Formats: sequence, C-alpha cells, structure tokens
Amino acid sequence: MPALLTFRDVTLGYDRHPAVHHLTGEVGSGALLAVVGPNGAGKSTLFRGVVGVLKPLSGSISLSGLHARDIAYLPQVAEIDRSFPISVFDFVGTGLWRVTGFFSGIGKGGRGKIAQALAAVGLNGFENRTIGTLSGGQMQRMLFARVLLQDSALIVLDEPFNAVDARTSADLLALCKRWHGEGRTVIAALHDMDLVRAHFPQTLLLAREPVAWGATSEVLTAENLLQARHMCEAFDERAAACAADSQPRAA
Repeated sequence: MPALLTFRDVTLGYDRHPAVHHLTGEVGSGALLAVVGPNGAGKSTLFRGVVGVLKPLSGSISLSGLHARDIAYLPQVAEIDRSFPISVFDFVGTGLWRVTGFFSGIGKGGRGKIAQALAAVGLNGFENRTIGTLSGGQMQRMLFARVLLQDSALIVLDEPFNAVDARTSADLLALCKRWHGEGRTVIAALHDMDLVRAHFPQTLLLAREPVAWGATSEVLTAENLLQARHMCEAFDERAAACAADSQPRAA
C-alpha cells in the first residue's frame, strides 16, 4: 500500500524541549493505525505535528497529495472550550468550512448534511443545545459528527473513546471501521490495549521515541510495553532537542 504519511527522523517539542524523538516510518493509504504509549509518551504532540499545528524541531513530516487543512482532526475533549456559546448544530457545521470557507453561509444542502451527521452519531434533537450542556459521551459523538462532515482521506483521532460509556465507544468504533472500509486512513491514540488488539491491525508504540511499529500482535508484547514504561519514566523533561540519544534505555 502506498504511503500517505511519511516521518523522516522527526523530533517534535515545545520551546526547544523535545516530546517526540527520531521517528521514522510510513503510514500506508487506507491504514487503521493505533498509537499507544504511557501517559507523557508524546502521542498528542505527534498528532499536532501531523495536522500542522506544531512544526518539527528537526526532520520532516510529509503528506502524499494532501495538505494539513485536508486532515480531519478530533482533539481531546479537554482542548475544547465548553464555555463558548455555540450550538451543537453550528459546531458540527464547522466541519464544512473546507468547502464553504470561514465567512460563507451554510445553504440548504449543507444544513441537510449537518442533520445527517448528527443522526449518524445519535444526536437527533440536540441541534439547539449549547456544547457546554453535553455529557462527555455526547461531546465525543458531536466531535465525530464534525469529522464525518470533513470527508477527509486522513482522519486523526486523539483519545476518541476516553471517558465514554460502552455503548458510545461501540458506536464510535463502528464509525472508525466504516471509514477504514471506505479506504480512508485512520490514526487513533488509544489507552485500551484490549480494544487495540481486537480492532486495530497496526500499532505504533511510542515512549517519546518509537519502541515498536508494525503488526499489533508483534508490537504489544509484555517486553515492549515494559520497555516503553521505563523509557518514559527515565525521560528528562528539561532535555535539549538533541539529547534523545543520551537517554537511558531499559535492558
């Protein structure tokens, strides 16, 4: 399968302090890839680099035939300002901005698409609710509805099933499988290893730098998971961007 996303010795970080080191590899077009690792492993930082919010400190990230604006990105719920006075309908409608532009109105066809997206995630009747009134699971459903409208070839999901009930998780996982079945590339940061083993054929295990990347059954071994934990525990938050190679490794 041809590469849609390529990492070439990428280091990402903030104020010259690294969070992800020396990542090299390719994500094939149509892949269903889980990104896993301990807290602080750099998963969200990596995703910000993929969508163009964060520029690499070194190395490069390239998209084959895509621009960063063409990527559908679902951030963690904690990054959404729930106090902002916007309705569920209007928030989901921002998924059409790539087509309509920021200042164009949404016509009848667009409004119909928004209604269909809300129905697809089980939010019929929530159109006029403000986003601050939603539960955690409802917020995730709303974010998935916006991703549906973006109709992108590359979908990046940061902890999409975090703090949601089992039914919501199952419904949203079904959407991921639908996108994969349509030939889209789906990358998701996840914590639930059983879910990853059951539904994601490929996995990147990250601990500030790659530990293993490939078939999920070969990546999620007890040895690799222990190594990832030790690497994150040993990492120096004050390290300079060039200091990754000096970090201690687990035996």
